[in-house]
Amino acid sequence: MTSPRSRFPAAGLARASRGFTLIEVIVAISLLAFGLALAFGAMRGAVKATERAELVSQRGERLRAVQGFLRTQLNAALPIAYELDQETGEATFLRGTSTKLEFVALMPGYLSRGGPYLQTLELARGERGQRLLFRHQLLTPDGALDAEREPVVLLDGIAEGSFEFRTLDAQSRAGAWQREWNAPTQLPPLVRLKIRFSDERRQWPAFVVATRLGLPFGGTPPLPLAAEAVGGQ
Repeated sequence: MTSPRSRFPAAGLARASRGFTLIEVIVAISLLAFGLALAFGAMRGAVKATERAELVSQRGERLRAVQGFLRTQLNAALPIAYELDQETGEATFLRGTSTKLEFVALMPGYLSRGGPYLQTLELARGERGQRLLFRHQLLTPDGALDAEREPVVLLDGIAEGSFEFRTLDAQSRAGAWQREWNAPTQLPPLVRLKIRFSDERRQWPAFVVATRLGLPFGGTPPLPLAAEAVGGQ
């Protein structure tokens, strides 16, 4: 016969083998779910931050690439006539307004078949504001051929934009910025492209190009070089 004292250890082992209560399990699951929610939230935040950083970096690289391309092409503008007035015999080397710029230059070998091209930069209305379009046409003795492809969208989402031109006087002093270039037989010494994006987080760095063959003629005024001043010195 077992003594009453010997039954107490068995009762303690029985209570220990029962495991966790339902409340304890619920509390543990709740804490685990809360911890997982915090972890996933932190992961989502990190992924979104990385995506935003990559997007900003891509936009910055895009702007630098566009500016590099424009600088190369405008700097290499050539005094080659792409249009001739039959009545006056006046040739057109470059035509510029606040929204459109036409000039002749060589194209990079990977984008062309060689030779001079009539190149057009234009600020045109798009679905998300204005767009900066680029078109190039092979120039032949008979004039510019039809474009081989649709205009390329260099930039979009533009709220305001304009091309501007600057002259130099006989003492090589810079004049005011102008919105129109009225000396088609000369290349402007300086060209500026001003852009303000609809998204204020996108910033267009200051962009001014000196045309390589325009500077030597900046101080010779046989014709009115520009009209309608729009800026200061």
